[in-house]
Amino acid sequence: MAGKFARSWALMQASATVLRSDKSLLIFPLLSGLCSLLVAASFLIPIGMTLFGSVHAGQDMHQRMSAGTYLAMFMFYLVQYFVIIFFQTALTGVALAHLSGEPTSVAYGFALARSKLTNILGYALIAATVGLVLRMVQERLGLIGRLVIGFLGLAWTVATFLVVPILANEDVGPVDAVKGSVELLKRSWGENLIGNGGIGVVFGLVMVLAMLVVAVLFGAAFATHSIVAVVLAAVVAVCGFIVLGLIQAALQGIYAAALYRYADSGEASMGFDSALLEQAFRSKQK
Repeated sequence: MAGKFARSWALMQASATVLRSDKSLLIFPLLSGLCSLLVAASFLIPIGMTLFGSVHAGQDMHQRMSAGTYLAMFMFYLVQYFVIIFFQTALTGVALAHLSGEPTSVAYGFALARSKLTNILGYALIAATVGLVLRMVQERLGLIGRLVIGFLGLAWTVATFLVVPILANEDVGPVDAVKGSVELLKRSWGENLIGNGGIGVVFGLVMVLAMLVVAVLFGAAFATHSIVAVVLAAVVAVCGFIVLGLIQAALQGIYAAALYRYADSGEASMGFDSALLEQAFRSKQK
């Protein structure tokens, strides 16, 4: 576990070096988050009002989960995935340019993502379909469904880890991008690969520490018996978690770009140790 954390920390430091050289990369996850909130509000508020009205009308929950509900859920997944993948493609494209030593800009990232709109929509359609199917399986199988979904979700996440870098760097469709991600992962890390944590390991610990700090902050605020102090603590906590989320999203985009360049060319990007990249994924124990 200590070695896993050390590798993750080293990978995060290498990604952070790229982010420090161009802090404008944070714009992409910021806009992605804002747009995702707007999408969620535009879908969830009407659906919530409909379900609330159904409850007062005495309808059963299973009756409310109709084909129309699943269609609305699918459309929500589709639009949400499209927004997220669009900004991820822009971020990854800029990160790839940085790692290649090429001059780039935020405008370049958006131009690149706009040029890939059809492929982004296609991959969003695939991701939305997979998401809805997994959700339906989970609802029907209960506890067993949650276990199955956990396993299948992990497999899907690993298999599609390099899809966005492929979409950003290659002129291929979404299906070929998924196939390309699987092939690159198998070629570089073997057929029985599983996720090895990456930057998420470090940020998992960071988030735990952040929650402890927030708990202490709120405790001190409540001790003052001041509403202003409590509100100020809440604002600081929310802003802090937002900043951490933006940094994590940006670092993960840079990390994915570095892994893609390593898997595609066999060469480590500047600042990334090839030995660490070799251990980004590992084979299952037989």
